[in-house]
Amino acid sequence: MKRLISICLALFVSTAVFGQSQIPHPRETFGHEVGADYKLADYDQMLEYYDKLAASTDRVKMIEIGKSVMGRPIKLVFISSEENIAQLEKWREISEKLSRAEITMEEARAMSKEGKAIVWFDGGMHATERAHAQMTSELMWRVASEESEEMQKIRDNVITLVVPVINPDGLDIVVDWYRKTLGTPYESSGPPVLYQKYVGHDNNRDWFMNNMPETRAVTTVLYDQWYPQIVHNHHQTAPRWAMIFIPPFRSPVNPKIHPGVTTGVNLVGTAMANRFAMKKMPGAIATTSYSMFWNGGMRTAPYYHNQIGILTETAQPSPSPTEYDPEQLPDFVGGKQSNSTEIFYPYPWKGGTLHFRSAIDYMLEASMAVLDLAADKKDEFLFNIYSMGRDAIEDQSGAFAYVIPKDQWNPSEAINLTNILMQGGVEAHQATADFSVNGKSYEAGSIIFYGAQAFRPFLADLMEEQVYPDQFRYPGGPPMPPYDLAGWTLPMQMGVQVDRVTTSFNASAEEITEKLKPTPGMVSGTARYGYAFSNRDNLSAKAINRLQKEGYSVSILGADEGDLKAGTVVVRSKRGLDDEVKTLSQELGLNFTGLRSKPTSELAELNPVKIGIYKSWQANMDEGWSRWMFEQFEFDIDTLHNEEIQSGNLSQYSAIIFPSQSTRGIMEGNSERRAPARFVGGIGEEGVKALDTYAKSGGSIIFFDSSTEFAIEKFNLPVKNVLSGLSSNEFFIPGSLIRTNIDTSNPLAFGMMPQVAASFDNSGAFAVEEGAEGIEEIARYADEDLLMSGWALGEEEHLAGTSAMLNAEYGGGNLVLFGFKPQFRGQPRGTYKLIFNAIYQGARKNKLNRGR
Repeated sequence: MKRLISICLALFVSTAVFGQSQIPHPRETFGHEVGADYKLADYDQMLEYYDKLAASTDRVKMIEIGKSVMGRPIKLVFISSEENIAQLEKWREISEKLSRAEITMEEARAMSKEGKAIVWFDGGMHATERAHAQMTSELMWRVASEESEEMQKIRDNVITLVVPVINPDGLDIVVDWYRKTLGTPYESSGPPVLYQKYVGHDNNRDWFMNNMPETRAVTTVLYDQWYPQIVHNHHQTAPRWAMIFIPPFRSPVNPKIHPGVTTGVNLVGTAMANRFAMKKMPGAIATTSYSMFWNGGMRTAPYYHNQIGILTETAQPSPSPTEYDPEQLPDFVGGKQSNSTEIFYPYPWKGGTLHFRSAIDYMLEASMAVLDLAADKKDEFLFNIYSMGRDAIEDQSGAFAYVIPKDQWNPSEAINLTNILMQGGVEAHQATADFSVNGKSYEAGSIIFYGAQAFRPFLADLMEEQVYPDQFRYPGGPPMPPYDLAGWTLPMQMGVQVDRVTTSFNASAEEITEKLKPTPGMVSGTARYGYAFSNRDNLSAKAINRLQKEGYSVSILGADEGDLKAGTVVVRSKRGLDDEVKTLSQELGLNFTGLRSKPTSELAELNPVKIGIYKSWQANMDEGWSRWMFEQFEFDIDTLHNEEIQSGNLSQYSAIIFPSQSTRGIMEGNSERRAPARFVGGIGEEGVKALDTYAKSGGSIIFFDSSTEFAIEKFNLPVKNVLSGLSSNEFFIPGSLIRTNIDTSNPLAFGMMPQVAASFDNSGAFAVEEGAEGIEEIARYADEDLLMSGWALGEEEHLAGTSAMLNAEYGGGNLVLFGFKPQFRGQPRGTYKLIFNAIYQGARKNKLNRGR
């Protein structure tokens, strides 16, 4: 009998080992261990491995959730027990019902016991943080193949979702750069281009706007399909001399976040810290740098969806080892003493040689801490997300609804705002009949976002102003900068009227189930001379670009004339125009009015619009965002590197754009110490001379934010940035929205609202020297009540009433200075037209001849 039992046990063990051995390890595909020194797998190798892993076991299923901006597939991998994988839709439905919280408490308790915890991991977002994209392959292998008691418990109770590489384009850019520079002084440097085509590092700043395809692919899974209770977003690097940053985060926390989320984050962080301590892995540090106030990151946006968002930052982002001399251990690490007396740094790392594998090991154990906790407390996590959703639905202190009236200054942006919120999982309705609230009438077609929904925190946070608390490094000391932004209210940024309604009302409305498109416009009148259309809507820029590309003559009306406002776009009749106008009206929602005769007011005909944008070899996110924005409106655009600027062949451009960048960055670029020779240097004095000639010959150069310092200095403008030299104790406005008045009579402000929110991040403000001529003020920071959303110190004394945007004549051309970022991260749509009008100024045919 004992022999029979021994044989059966042996068969069981051998079967388990055999099953495990059939699941391939990443090393077999990569040709090296994950985390080996000086080794990186590229995305093709990873895709090959993912296919092998999914094909090897019924514990793994893989799907494609979208494409990167450069067309690479983004994979989502599910890992659990064979039984759970066979019923994935069942677990997804339970997760959705609990997250949406529209079921009874009794149903929720039953589903919480029946369901499985949904836990999300991702890697590869920030491509120069090289370890996590490599780590995820081994994490998936381990969860799928390991037969420990702990892992079996995890597979039984958790559905693990892994997007192993969120940013595949960046992975290959960085791997290629590392391989090419290996053995040179630059092997641990970053590439001289953005590691996401448009936004680089800001791919982790796009999580409420969802401008990028990678972001949209992921948010669809998070907030419309799987609704994970825990989202773990891997990053690098830790504070110097620490091994890994883990939660808890530092203050402040956004009051719109449910305290159950905040305490849930702390719970997960504590589990991580304990696991590291018990496994004798020193160097875990918490409560440094990162807070829970800003909405817009991969781990912060989940907070507003009642999900526990986890950020870890692990040391050693390079495969090239790094030495830390133990004799050089600092007294403080990440602001905490390194002598084992700190609550949130109790087990300091003492130094030594850091290998790439060290980062892999710490990331794996942090992930295991999450999975182990989720498996042990899966009922609790599932019920808690339901409970927090119910709290949001039943909140009597919040708005009853947010109404977006149909009649808008810039209708397409009202549509965009609606779609942004829907992409974030918010439920939207559209009125099917006129209705009124508190004496105000709303047309059918108005959008209604009812407050009573589980994702109310996300809706309210984006719709309402942010009030960032005063925080200082110490009493009487300088302000403590927020993590990223302090204010981001979308209706303010986008120039969309939204009414916050606190009293209940009845309206005939139906739920919107698909993203909105512009309502088809109208075409009216007899177009013997041509057609006119308003430039109020941002999509008017796309219409101009399409019309010009089809060979039609486009002009800008210089003054009001009858029903036509200054800035109206006039298109001269030509064969085929009627059909083109009908198409544009249908697609873009613009109204076109036929003109029997030429308007009597001045018409400024535009040359074909073509712009150049300066692109430094110092990878610049503001350049990428600008380029993306221009492409959305179909501008004809060229990238201008140092050589193209210096060549002097600039006459083909209506305008040249300088995104925000320091004077030194523009002039000098990379040093030989930081980059190979090909990527060294800036435009230099040769480039300044070429720009000078271009502008004096009639060209327009447009400068955003920091690059205005370059313009003032190098073109000797009689302008001063009045904020230069002020300490943060005197003046401090980090990432906030500032009330700004617009001179709408100026051609550079045609079609603008008279007051906008300027995106201001310790930006600039101008004063023109007394007696200076040829400089117009287009925009001016308000005289009072400047702060619309965010945090401001010293604004009344130093910013009020100063110039926000100037247009300076320069020879036959113009230099346009934006003190702020009018296109910041694709968010402030309400200031886009200031950019477009500045470009049209350079395209006018009555400018000096520039060799066209």
